[in-house]
Amino acid sequence: MFPSKESPVDCPAMMVPLAYGRGWLPVTFPDDATTVIEPRSKPPLRDEHASVLAALEAPIGASPLQEWLKPGCRICILFTDITRATPNDRLIPWLLAYLERAGVQRDQVTLLCQLGTHRPCTQEELEHLLTPEVVANWRVLNHEPFNHDACVALGTTRTGVPAWINRHCVEADVRIVTGFIEPHFFAGFSGGPKGIMPGVAHVDTVMSNHGAQNLENPKASFGHCEGNPVWEEMLEIAQRVGPSFLLNVTLNDRKEITGVFAGELATAHRAGRETVRQSAMQPVDAPFEVVVTTNSGFPLDQNLYQGVKGMSAAARIVRQGGTIILAAECSDGIPTGSPYDLLLREESSIEGVLARLATPGFSQPEQWQAQLQGVVQSKARVLVHSSLPNDLLRRAHLEPCSDIGETVRTALLRYGPGARVAVLPLGPLTIPYLQSHED
Repeated sequence: MFPSKESPVDCPAMMVPLAYGRGWLPVTFPDDATTVIEPRSKPPLRDEHASVLAALEAPIGASPLQEWLKPGCRICILFTDITRATPNDRLIPWLLAYLERAGVQRDQVTLLCQLGTHRPCTQEELEHLLTPEVVANWRVLNHEPFNHDACVALGTTRTGVPAWINRHCVEADVRIVTGFIEPHFFAGFSGGPKGIMPGVAHVDTVMSNHGAQNLENPKASFGHCEGNPVWEEMLEIAQRVGPSFLLNVTLNDRKEITGVFAGELATAHRAGRETVRQSAMQPVDAPFEVVVTTNSGFPLDQNLYQGVKGMSAAARIVRQGGTIILAAECSDGIPTGSPYDLLLREESSIEGVLARLATPGFSQPEQWQAQLQGVVQSKARVLVHSSLPNDLLRRAHLEPCSDIGETVRTALLRYGPGARVAVLPLGPLTIPYLQSHED
């Protein structure tokens, strides 16, 4: 972390590259007023392939994967979709080769994409994720979050809604849940049980879990799992399916694998998320007038829907009445026509969105993103630098920002002497927090 000083303008400048799309966006900030906050750097594994194989043979809290494989067993491999940075193109071929060496036949295996409530992946996207060879030679399916017939009910959620989980996952003899672990803005951390719930859950179940009451809980935030009603129910529902073998990885800012966490779903995930916690959590002494953040670049900054994660990371350390600037390319738009887009468009202000969400009985897919955007905007002004048209951003109740550096300088002048800016070049891969507020 770089120390910040007093003079916000008319001082030496520093250039900070911000993760943006598939590359970096260089932005100049006033040196004496800027604090850069990043995760602690982690070196890549010397041999990723060997490390994955070793983890499968010596898992955490479970027997080696090979011992799970009985003759003729049905295997379901759950993999993340295009909005996640999991190195599926390496992990999945390595995992399939491992299964074949163990005598598994290809017709025993179903590869199921963890869409949550996202749109289905196209053929081209699946080939990009898994390699064309895997898609051509193995059974690869998208989850169907809006199809009850594609799911099996496993009891109910805490609000009484059926806990629907994809049938291929439920009926498999062996479930292998893959993914990667990063901070998550209301589930604490990604990975682990999220691969099942919401990864392959029906939208009704997801909406119950992601409901306004759960999200209002103070523990429904970055870095919290135990005591977080969202995450605790995710785990509970995922465990109803039966034992699942986890294969999660951690990544650095170059998307290189820094750790492999395989084994029992909850136990292996706990080990992985504690590793991420040590690297991602960064304390600050006092809130900032301005916070510039990203959505960690591609693939997370593909659309504005995901951009709420970067905003939420910044909101943790911005002062009340401060300014947040999000750099997110949004190459896939909002996307237009999504429930999140419709909810924002149907109200003339973000306050109207929040009032609608508070209406008894109101429920709509993706409402959680709009709710959390509103929570952030109740604390700070939010501007967005992206490839989106300005009118589209305004329709989402956000302000366009064409020049981040100039906007920062203007904001610091407005806030007056001693104003400071924090920069999160990797966005929500960092969990900044006020030292005095951390439990």
